[in-house]
Amino acid sequence: MGCSSCATGKDGLPRGCKNNGTCGTDGCNKLTVFDWLSNMALPAGEERFDCVEVRFKNSRKEYFRNPDNLTLSIGDVVATEAAPGHDVGIVTLTGELVKVQMKKRKVDWNEETLPKVYRKASQKDINIWHDSRDKEPAVQKKSRELALALGLQMKLSDVEFQGDGSKATFYYTAEERVDFRQLIKDMAREFGIRIEMRQIGYRQEAARLGGIGSCGRELCCSTWLTDFRSVNTASARYQQLSLNPQKLAGQCGKLKCCLNYELDAYLDALKEFPEQDVKLKTQKGLAACQKIDIFKGLMWFCYLDEPSAWHKLTVQQVNEIIDLSKKRKPVASLEEYAAELLEDDQKDATYENVVGQDSLTRFDKPKKGRGKKRKKRPRNNNRKKSKNG
Repeated sequence: MGCSSCATGKDGLPRGCKNNGTCGTDGCNKLTVFDWLSNMALPAGEERFDCVEVRFKNSRKEYFRNPDNLTLSIGDVVATEAAPGHDVGIVTLTGELVKVQMKKRKVDWNEETLPKVYRKASQKDINIWHDSRDKEPAVQKKSRELALALGLQMKLSDVEFQGDGSKATFYYTAEERVDFRQLIKDMAREFGIRIEMRQIGYRQEAARLGGIGSCGRELCCSTWLTDFRSVNTASARYQQLSLNPQKLAGQCGKLKCCLNYELDAYLDALKEFPEQDVKLKTQKGLAACQKIDIFKGLMWFCYLDEPSAWHKLTVQQVNEIIDLSKKRKPVASLEEYAAELLEDDQKDATYENVVGQDSLTRFDKPKKGRGKKRKKRPRNNNRKKSKNG
């Protein structure tokens, strides 16, 4: 991602805001929300909403109360309440839109236990925060080695240090319940900090780490998708997709969330279609469905005795044949309906030559003619004789 002011330079760093990945306008962060009320003044006598949205590492966002009415704007680095100590994050949203986001995530802004914003982060707080973030790759590598030494069936996917460096949260995925009590003791002895283990799902792991999908765009779960609905193979069947696990699975190893995006449109279009296992009764014999085109409204049938010959019919024609068979008036054959559809296709097929009936070789340079062909000279038999003599 990247906002309009964050063009990428030759070294791979943002060239516009010079924040090196920490966007000051929150336009190139994960799960960002555009503040379309930022340029609008509050009505007379209306107080500003006293809660703000703060983003921490990756896609973790939390909401804090601003009791001291600090002048906060998007991109400010603040020190927030944590248990224990304090954490450091970036303000991503202020004003009335925070109330909308809290309502969406079912967070009550009237609770007295809502954590608070202590202050704007000082340079000392920022230095400690950056030093703690720099330790995360080495700590993650060492923690994986400790888990492998204990033989635990788990994957430590991410490590997040608290802003003051006194605590680290380890995110892991596992198929079954894991007894990591000894692991916590070993990590506390190794790193000398407070340890918290948090299990996440495979989709949450992909959302935190991010990546590029098979479509060439960034993962939906790390950019805008927040609710993970269940996806099953029926979604692929309705859309006539091949049940290939390698193509249907995303980076999380589960079925792609985008299989549900167009499912409703396919279900609405399939309401007019008969069941695919229906058999068409004709005087020539029974015909079974082989293929359908949902949005063109076409179905292909073949006789059970002639599986290689397919006949293209519209949904209306198929429903008409089914109605006639219910009335015990079977049609003669499918060829009659397929011939009607073929005639309509030929009438509608009007092709135009966009190049103006010109030859494809009109830009080729003509070959220069050599003029008249030279006449073959007659052989001089006398010379040959003289040489032989």
